[in-house]
Amino acid sequence: MTPRPARLRRLLPLLALALALTGCSAMLEREYQSVTPHDRLSVAEDDSNAVWVETYSELQSAILAQVKAHQEVGIIRLRNWQADVEDALTRACDEVSHDDPLGAYAVDRIQHAFTRMVTYYEATVTIDYRRTAEQIAAVTTVTGSGAIRAELVDALGAFLTETAFQVNYFDASLDAAYIQSLVREAYYDLPTAALGMPEVQVNLYPDSGSRRVVEVFFTYPEDPEVLSAKRVRLEEAVLDLADTQAQGDDLPGALFQALRSQVQTAEEGSTAYAALVEGAADSQGMALAYKALCDQAGVECQVVEGTLDGAPHFWTIVAWGNGNRHVDPSWGEGLLLDDAQMAAAGYLWDTAAYPVCGEAAAEEAQEG
Repeated sequence: MTPRPARLRRLLPLLALALALTGCSAMLEREYQSVTPHDRLSVAEDDSNAVWVETYSELQSAILAQVKAHQEVGIIRLRNWQADVEDALTRACDEVSHDDPLGAYAVDRIQHAFTRMVTYYEATVTIDYRRTAEQIAAVTTVTGSGAIRAELVDALGAFLTETAFQVNYFDASLDAAYIQSLVREAYYDLPTAALGMPEVQVNLYPDSGSRRVVEVFFTYPEDPEVLSAKRVRLEEAVLDLADTQAQGDDLPGALFQALRSQVQTAEEGSTAYAALVEGAADSQGMALAYKALCDQAGVECQVVEGTLDGAPHFWTIVAWGNGNRHVDPSWGEGLLLDDAQMAAAGYLWDTAAYPVCGEAAAEEAQEG
């Protein structure tokens, strides 16, 4: 009876080893099958170049974000997607490139391709641009004519050759002709930079819609560098003349007399530079020079464009005391006149575009 347990004792280690090896093999199989898909999922989730979307609006936003970043190739992953992928991508790319203001302005062409993955679709969106990254980044958003005019003043003041901005709530009245009229108003808002009216080209993107990008090109009569140098010289002349009159009680009258004493009225010279640096100017140059002096002295003043005896003519309106008055520095008697006096002297202007000047306006201001 003794040999039998001995044999069993010799067999037990071998059986234990066999069982151990069999268990390890099974365990390794299970680890391999569970780890592999986990690694693939981590790579997909950590891919910073891909954008996940689940709705059509998110798809549009993802493509537009690619445009704003001036990204040429983007990866968009569509998950839980029930609609037709090809149709959705085609419509979204078309709407961004043709209907969205920034897309219509910046994009030349958008192409797409997609692949069906296990649980999602992966789309590659490729964009060809007709604007640089700097041009796209420079597009600001404005609302209202005042904000548009301010953008144009900034552009003209820096002698930029182009500017672009997006206008929200773009109605039917804000067409290219209206933008050009605002350029003209902006030109007269900044007399030290009004050194020759530029030629203006206005483009709108898209062609219609309540939100549009306005692109404006300026062609100046001289190089921007030359104009910048002239502006510096003009500002020095304005500062010298305005400061000598700054202590007077009647600033509009003092500036009027100082300008007329130093500048000869002529048939040419339509800039403040012609008046204050070169010494002779027409009515436009005199009006711009007077506004430049008023701006420096802190007197509210605007240039008026109208006619005198049927011929084009320029003068100014100043806010002084309790009301407004006309001042035409090209005419020796053209100081602080009301509307009736101007009309009697042969002046005509768009009365709806400028403040009322006269005693009635002063009384209304006092009552208000």
